[in-house]
Amino acid sequence: MIQTTIDDKGDRIVMYFEGRLDTPETPKVEKEMKVLEDVHDRQIVLDLTALRYVASSGLRLFLSLLQHARANNSTVTLVGLSPYIDRVFEETGFKRLFKLG
Repeated sequence: MIQTTIDDKGDRIVMYFEGRLDTPETPKVEKEMKVLEDVHDRQIVLDLTALRYVASSGLRLFLSLLQHARANNSTVTLVGLSPYIDRVFEETGFKRLFKLG
């Protein structure tokens, strides 16, 4: 199970993830992330501090968001990667795609 929260901080929007982003949870999170696809000229921060697991379907969501952000002159920064999540992003090559904070 996963919970997400979005906090608009003016110059940036932060989305917090808590729990496991596994395949059954992906459609729910995808709907919640839709609002971020229309963000223009701002920084999007994905706070993964409380994310315990991410499936390949979750990685696909992050990649899709990155593509929308680039098209809208926005950036996506990942913060709070645990050692496990850091390893997943390293092994998949995602660490080279995203800004890390």
